Amino acid sequence: MSGTADRLAADTLALIDIASESRDESAIVEAIRPRVAASPGLRVVEDHDSVVAALPAVRRVDLPLVLLAGHVDTVPLAGALRPGRRDGDVVVGRGAADMKGAIAVMLALAEAGARADDLDLGYLFFGREEVPINESALLPAFERTPELGEAALAIVLEPTDNQLEVGCNGNLSARVTVRGRAAHSARPWLGDNAIHAAIEVLAPLADLPIRDVEIDGLVFREVVSVTTIEGGVAGNVVPDRVEARVNFRYAPTHTPAQAEARLRELLGHPRVELEVVGNGPPGPVCLDNPLVARLRGAGELEVRPKQAWTPVAEFAMVGVDAVNLGPGDPRYAHSDDERVSGAALERAHAIVSAFLAGMEA
Repeated sequence: MSGTADRLAADTLALIDIASESRDESAIVEAIRPRVAASPGLRVVEDHDSVVAALPAVRRVDLPLVLLAGHVDTVPLAGALRPGRRDGDVVVGRGAADMKGAIAVMLALAEAGARADDLDLGYLFFGREEVPINESALLPAFERTPELGEAALAIVLEPTDNQLEVGCNGNLSARVTVRGRAAHSARPWLGDNAIHAAIEVLAPLADLPIRDVEIDGLVFREVVSVTTIEGGVAGNVVPDRVEARVNFRYAPTHTPAQAEARLRELLGHPRVELEVVGNGPPGPVCLDNPLVARLRGAGELEVRPKQAWTPVAEFAMVGVDAVNLGPGDPRYAHSDDERVSGAALERAHAIVSAFLAGMEA
């Protein structure tokens, strides 16, 4: 393992060992803030509500601004490790792939004073990414600090296995309630079984075909899933209520309103009460941005569509082109054996460095 890979892996492990589940990011923000503030050539422009952002101390307004962006929160610990551990080249623990390895790369670049002759580089760290968009810490930061919305490109270091993933699917989450009437299970005809009704309502979603949507040669896959279901109070009672969560991942060709209308159409049953609890818009494909072409060339990167939802959508909401590129492997994100390799961390660092230099990694 090279010295760079070892240092990045060690810092990733240190960041993993700081608990930072969504809505409880204060400890990791406290760890990141002084490192960003002490980085050469930077000034902190935003430090509020789990967001720390820094721009060049001297902004060259005639040059494009590029932001490196990453979220500092993780999903709950569940069965993942904390503290994390090193296994040779690999760092294992909650957040390794999504996305404390990427945060380590961002901090390394900031602390080294990474810069480019023909563009300005800034950094944006933020919390509450792993929760519904209505709790976003990122969108209010754009309102407080308009300079951030002046970026010509944001590189969101979400896990992509060091490939370029553009756009992202929208993410609609809904609460579906089906009501019945309680009765003794020995005399079910006196009641109205809400679970039986819910089966009728939800079963068609299991047979719904995946819908492929092609944009600029990239295929986004629209899928609908029932993700949780709960009902009943006892083994001898006909249940009077069932509640389920339904998740709809929809392509960038649709607006949030269109996606909601489609879900209501799919669940258009008189027994259904549907409440939208989150609807993160999709992120557009921005392959026509010359800085994206430069980034692609810097690492000779494969271009893929982003099937998951990421903050590229929030950048698009304020008029900033954004792409996904990070060292984590998506297959390990949120898993109990979440991990990232030192080689992947070093590769991400090299790609961004080559992008800044206008060269190939």
